[in-house]
Amino acid sequence: MSKILIIEDEAAIRRVLVRIIREENINYLVEEAEDGFVGLEMIEKNDYDLVLCDIKMPKMDGVEVLQRSQKIKPEIPFLMISGHGDLETAVETMRLGAFDYISKPPDLNRLLNAIRNALDKKQLVVENKRLKKKVDKNYQMIGNSEAIINVKNIIDKVAPTEARVLITGDNGTGKELVAHWIHQKSNRSKNAMIEVNCAAIPSELIESELFGHVKGSFTGANKDRAGKFEAANGGTVFLDEVGDMSLSAQAKVLRALQENKISRVGSDKDIKVNVRVIAATNKDLKNEIEKGKFREDLYHRLAVILIHVPSLNERINDIPLLIEYFSKKISDEQGNVSKTFSEGAIQLLKEYDWTGNIRELRNVIERLLILGEDVISENDVNLFAKK
Repeated sequence: MSKILIIEDEAAIRRVLVRIIREENINYLVEEAEDGFVGLEMIEKNDYDLVLCDIKMPKMDGVEVLQRSQKIKPEIPFLMISGHGDLETAVETMRLGAFDYISKPPDLNRLLNAIRNALDKKQLVVENKRLKKKVDKNYQMIGNSEAIINVKNIIDKVAPTEARVLITGDNGTGKELVAHWIHQKSNRSKNAMIEVNCAAIPSELIESELFGHVKGSFTGANKDRAGKFEAANGGTVFLDEVGDMSLSAQAKVLRALQENKISRVGSDKDIKVNVRVIAATNKDLKNEIEKGKFREDLYHRLAVILIHVPSLNERINDIPLLIEYFSKKISDEQGNVSKTFSEGAIQLLKEYDWTGNIRELRNVIERLLILGEDVISENDVNLFAKK
């Protein structure tokens, strides 16, 4: 049910607006305020999906109500109600953040369309915030060791820039998580981050995956298809395991970075793209360069900023925090009550050699939560942790 507030000092106009809105949809809950002060108090105390606000009112005009509301509830769309002499002010309120304005006397169709559009916008804002929170929750960076704090500090410095970043580290250390943090803290966060696992795509298909193709360019190309660079226009492309990319694809990526343009497989038509590239690898790219498997010029294009993600063995003091975090996350996902770990069990886990890093630790914690006792002991760790 959508909740709408009407702030209007003329009772007759309020009654007309209430009747029109309720006749449009009986599920609209409509409340009234006779002046700006009362309306602002109601906005502070309640959650509204839309506010219709008159511009010319005694005590506090609609412009001030709009500006004050944006400071406390910026997500609420405002429809400003303007008299004939208020049109210039009404247009100015849109510059200040109002969704739209309605002239007196209100045109029925225009009013109802504006209400529907404003409510749709509010729903999109709420949904985007929900998704944003979901993403943030899934990509938390847990730990307060010196090694991980250094990584966080570099992210905070580099994220707002357009600099390309090369993330290095062993498998399972969280390179993808670092890439997500960079994107979410960047000026491109409202646009997409498109991930490409270069190791998972056959070498003969990687160019099509990255840059798209035109119909008939190869067997199975039944229609034109956009690639990841086009899909990420305005956002970020994350090239995971970039060290596994074929040399021919590397050449095309280099051109995209140099000229901000790509061409689809089978076409000589240039397509302009505006993307930030973040790459990651578990390989020693300088060694790959010496072997002739990676282009040195591409390396220098990608590695403007280098971030090395430490192994779990380099940050063992973060293990208790990671145990607590994964225990709650896994229990919530499976609908179970979270178990606790004894001090002895935690100490034993800190002494292990975590060759699989964070990914291995998470799997071990899930196994212990399933097979261990209510309080997971050293005995549980010895029995179930390393298999």
